[in-house]
This record gives sequence, C-alpha cells and structure tokens, in this order.
Amino acid sequence: MRNILIIGAGRSASSLIQYLLNKSTQENLHLTIGDLSLELAQRKTNNHPNATAIALDINNVTQRQSEIQKADIVISMLPAHMHIEVAKDCVTFKKNMVTASYVSDAMQSLDADVKANGLIFMNEIGLDPGIDHMSAMKVIHEIEAKGGKMILFESFCGGLVAPESDDNLWNYKFTWAPRNVVLAGQGGAAKFIQEGKYKYIPYHKLFRRTEFLYVEGYGKFEGYANRDSLKYRSVYGLDDALTVYRGTIRRVGFSKAWNMFVQLGMTDDTYILDDSENLSYRDFINLFLPYSPTDSVEIKTRLQLGIEQDDIMWDKLLELDLFNPNKKVGLKNATPAQILERILNDSWTLQPDDKDMIVMYHKFGYEINGEKKQIDSKMVCIGDDQTYTAMAKTVGLPVAMATLQILNGNIKTPGVQLPIRKEVYEPILKELEEFGVIFKETEMPYVGYNPDKLMGN
Repeated sequence: MRNILIIGAGRSASSLIQYLLNKSTQENLHLTIGDLSLELAQRKTNNHPNATAIALDINNVTQRQSEIQKADIVISMLPAHMHIEVAKDCVTFKKNMVTASYVSDAMQSLDADVKANGLIFMNEIGLDPGIDHMSAMKVIHEIEAKGGKMILFESFCGGLVAPESDDNLWNYKFTWAPRNVVLAGQGGAAKFIQEGKYKYIPYHKLFRRTEFLYVEGYGKFEGYANRDSLKYRSVYGLDDALTVYRGTIRRVGFSKAWNMFVQLGMTDDTYILDDSENLSYRDFINLFLPYSPTDSVEIKTRLQLGIEQDDIMWDKLLELDLFNPNKKVGLKNATPAQILERILNDSWTLQPDDKDMIVMYHKFGYEINGEKKQIDSKMVCIGDDQTYTAMAKTVGLPVAMATLQILNGNIKTPGVQLPIRKEVYEPILKELEEFGVIFKETEMPYVGYNPDKLMGN
C-alpha cells in the first residue's frame, strides 16, 4: 500500500479525502488522517477500510516525524504558517509534499534543498490560489502558442451563497473563514496596473471602486481589487502586459454596503475595546457615532452615513439587528473587527440546507497579427451540501489530484512550485470537469480602458 499522510481534517479536507478514498482500492492507497481532534479525523474517514484516523499534534516533534517517515507523500491542510516544520521534515525524510497555501518566504527558502533531493513541493493548488493559476495558464499558453501577445489579464474569484440559498439583503453568507472576510483589503493599498499605468486604491476607497461582471444564468456581479495584483505578473509571464488586475467577486451592492462598516471604523482590528464583553449590539455601533443629547442611535447612523429614508442600505443594517439593545457581544478584550464578525455570524452563517457557490472569471486581452482580441473564461461551481461544499470541492479536489499525479510519476519537475506548468494543469483541469468545475471560454471583442490614447487617463 502507498501511504498518504493528510495533516488537518477541517472543512476543506472533506472532498479531498472522499476523492482519495474512492480511488484507494484501484490505486493501492492507504490514508492516514491526522488532526488535533481525533473525532474530526474519524468522521472524515467514513469508516473506510483504507483509512486510519489519528490524533496528531504537529508540535509533538517525535510523533510528527514518525508519521512523516511512514508516508509516501504528505498533504498539509494546516493553516499556512504551520506548514514549515512539516516541510522541513519532508526534506529530511525525502518525502514529496502538497499544500493549498501561498508559498511563504520560508517555504521558498527550501527550494534548493527540495531540488537537491529530487522532491516535489506543490503549493497553491487549491481554489484561489490554485484553480485560478491553472485555468489562467492554460489560456495564456494557448494564446502564446498561436503567436499572440498578452496585453490584458484580469482575474476575479469569489465564494458566495448559491442562488437557491440567497435569502438576505446582502446576497451573501460566510462560505469560508469569516475573519478573512471582515479583514479583506486591509494592510496596504490595492495595487495593479491598468493600460501601462500603476494604480493604487487605499483601503478607505477600496469598496467604492468596483468593476461589473456578467455570468450567463447567474446574472450580474461586482469585483473589487485584491491587495497585490502584481504578485503573479512575472510568474504568469505577463511583464509586458499593459493591464494586470486581480479581484474578489461579490453580488452587486455588497461593496457599497460593506463600505458603511469601513467608514465607521467597525472593521478595525488594531485595538481592543474597553468592556467589550458587556456591550450590546446597539452600544457597539454607538461607539463610532458622535454624542447627541437628542438624536437616537438610528438617526445618528443615518446622518453619519448619509442614508436616505428609502435607501436599501438602511434595510441592510436593520437586517443584521445592529440596533438591538438586548443582544450582548459577549467577547472579552475584543477588537471592533472581532465584534463585527460575531454580529455578522448571526445572520450570515450557512444553514444546514444552504448551498454555497464559487464564481471565477478571467479576461484575456491579446494582440495577434496587428489585431486585438479577447477571451473571457467563466466557471461556476455549486456545492452539494454543508460537508461537500463548493469551497471544499474546489480547494480539496485539485490537492488530491495533484497528490495522485505526483505519486504516479506524472508530475516530474522537482522544486517548491505552483501549478503553472502544462504537466500539472492539463490533467487536473481535465479531471475537474468530471466534478462540475468547468470553464466556459468565449471569444469577445477586445475592450480596453483607453480608447483615446491622447487623453492620458
């Protein structure tokens, strides 16, 4: 039997484990699923004869190294900052490794050792990062193969609620880590390049600079800029492209509404609120409003945010029960962002019957034989249920597929890497189609941003 060690049995591991268990007999696989919670690991094995659940504490060096030594390949589904000790052990014991996380500087520093040992450390092979890299590189390579020169690349991705479960005014529910949603866009200005000019959007303006997208059968969406769109410019071979922009997808109207929290200061995670535990929801919003001897919290909120009486923005705030004097925050030493997350969890948690949805949208602008052309590539994936969510599918399946491709010797290039080479993305994208992750590519007329070059934009 070939032993696969999976470290971390959280939400994103469900589809990954199911896929490998379904292949385990024909591929001669045995899965060791390790998690701090033995019960969680056991649940994920589904009592399958080719799986063993263990309680695994990665801070227990002896146990961690013992399990890694026994494995033929290691999958780490731990939080990104926890991969590195596992990675170092994989170098020591000469084991290939797969993660869905961004390549950290610490991981990248192992590249020479990984190559020297002929090992493959595949990273960023989840959804975003992951499927975005693979689907983008496929089209970019096809354009280049026919002699085209890339001039524009835009890429958007979002985890949303499926249309049949979309039942609130925000058209949004948490499909992944709520904290990441609350803190999105913080830590520096969004940076991208548009028509050859660098552009920056500071955090307090981020949610008012959106771009509209249309997906057949699903309607209109909006995208706001990711923090650093230029991170993958060289990786994708787009150093000469005039426009490179990566963004996050939401339903139209979300960003404008979210901006209310940003402007009030409720997304701030840099300081702790006094006596946060005893604050009511009403007290919380009132912290950010000026004192008035006559005006209610509601009136002050309207005045502060410039909300008219018939504005849907007001209904969105009411829906969150923000002005309730009887609901207590109940969090000790909490930051504004942590309290906002607690309040939003009341309204935005997926219910047992809810389904989630992933939307990805790429735009490729290129020049060939003096003519400008565009290809739009769109993918929508709907979850099955609360265990096999669209997020778990799109994060976990590429990880599982890459693991099997490495085990079977189909992926050969050693090193710390991303899934941007044909030997990686071609078979995985093809197989993902069997699971409903299908990109529809359409030829479009090229629409740039700068029709009149003399205007300087």
